[in-house]
Amino acid sequence: MKKLVALVAALSAVFAYADNYPSKTISLVVPFAAGGPTDRVARDLAEAMRKPLGDVTIVVDNVLGAGSSIGSNRVAKAAPDGYTILLNHIAMATMPNLLRNMPFKVESDFEYLGMINEVPMTVIARPTMPAKNFKEFRDWLNAHKGKVNLGNAGIGSASHLCGLMFQNALQIDMTAIPYKGTAPAMVDLMGGQIDLMCDQTTNTTAQIEAKKVIAYGVTTSKRLTTPALKDLPTLQEDGLKGFDVSIWHGLYAPKGTPADVVAKINRALKLALKDPEFIKKQEALGAVIINDKRVEPAEHKKFVAAEIAKWSPVIAAAKEYID
Repeated sequence: MKKLVALVAALSAVFAYADNYPSKTISLVVPFAAGGPTDRVARDLAEAMRKPLGDVTIVVDNVLGAGSSIGSNRVAKAAPDGYTILLNHIAMATMPNLLRNMPFKVESDFEYLGMINEVPMTVIARPTMPAKNFKEFRDWLNAHKGKVNLGNAGIGSASHLCGLMFQNALQIDMTAIPYKGTAPAMVDLMGGQIDLMCDQTTNTTAQIEAKKVIAYGVTTSKRLTTPALKDLPTLQEDGLKGFDVSIWHGLYAPKGTPADVVAKINRALKLALKDPEFIKKQEALGAVIINDKRVEPAEHKKFVAAEIAKWSPVIAAAKEYID
């Protein structure tokens, strides 16, 4: 009888907690640098989720390093109360293969909250690149084997992963130049210190539009509708059959976060994804809002498991790891 009373009391406390959630500031951890493409998604989403969660303050906390594992680990080890959540991208599917010593388990140490968007990638080059189209660009890459510098925002970043896939598709080895974030890599690309980069449209659209870089293709199977990118061919059109890479973003909470709290955050996410202002900001950057079953926690978890399997052979072939 005493055990039953204790159980009822514990359940009552959980329900009462969920009813009052959220009652204080929520920390949204972004495991990448401020000002980068994932940070921009996070800040737009934080604003869109604020009202659905009762006008609560959502503070974006940039905790970068080690291919996003430092910030992700902070959330995995945080109190499972819904006040510390993670926004991460495809790194959730690549960390298990990139990191030699994982401090957490992607598939079992988080409560999945839902998927946010998919962001196409663009292959871009320095403004002085002589190639006028992708065929000429491919010829140039072949003619300069061993001398091509491919920039990225650091091992495990979206640009690093796309670069691996691009090299694999072309069967051309390039010298990877990792930076501490997307911004310094873009500065050097525009300045001609590196030759090319493959990065998210959230970061490249403005530079392409301003003609500060040259764009040679998008990584998705279909052309984009974004005004600045609508005439850009897909890499598949230019001969890279089956090349289809998008950088997706999702939300996560520590394992053990109460189911009712998970449900509240998921409901707020769904409302945010229908917010006209959020949609406008994302579409302007070429991002595609998720409107299918992957916005549900269980379906997003299945999707991540499939992505882990997809990226495993690509990373293994490259033999690039984070110690």
